[in-house]
Amino acid sequence: MWDSCRCSLPSMLELDSNLPQKPSTRTRGNVYLLPGQWYFGHKGELVRTLLGSCVAVTLWHPTRKVGGMCHFLLPERRRTPSTVLDGRYGDEAVDLLVREIQKTGIKTDEFEAQLYGGADTMPEESSVKFNVGERNVEKAWALIDQHRFQLMAVDVGGTDPRSVSLDLITGAVALRRGGGSAP
Repeated sequence: MWDSCRCSLPSMLELDSNLPQKPSTRTRGNVYLLPGQWYFGHKGELVRTLLGSCVAVTLWHPTRKVGGMCHFLLPERRRTPSTVLDGRYGDEAVDLLVREIQKTGIKTDEFEAQLYGGADTMPEESSVKFNVGERNVEKAWALIDQHRFQLMAVDVGGTDPRSVSLDLITGAVALRRGGGSAP
């Protein structure tokens, strides 16, 4: 089952109460995002995540020193207007980040974006290909364009998993390909 988040942090997502609840791990200025989680803030945290076919979008405002990251599993789902937004889906995860941006009064086109993930981590394992990673990347590109974020860096596709961290003090993103923990 996919992990979801109900955290006490004001900038964290509260998901549909019908979903299993699992808070993100937070230790000494580090925020660890699991699939379906997102974070937006300005307190100097280091936001980290591990990606396979999932995608992470990082956002950073270079002069206001505020930003965030989302980690989504699937590009989108069918939903009604009354459906609670769910960070497991790309369109909804980015919408949740945009809502936080709107609270700051900053325009989305002032944010620098970076895009990571979308790997095919089991290329030899199945004769049926769902191309989840590829679909996630396509959705992320479209969302970055839709919200007019300034795309600064991209590392997507391939077969390697990725570890990504966003430093909310400097806006620097560190990337590590292959196994292991986030940088």
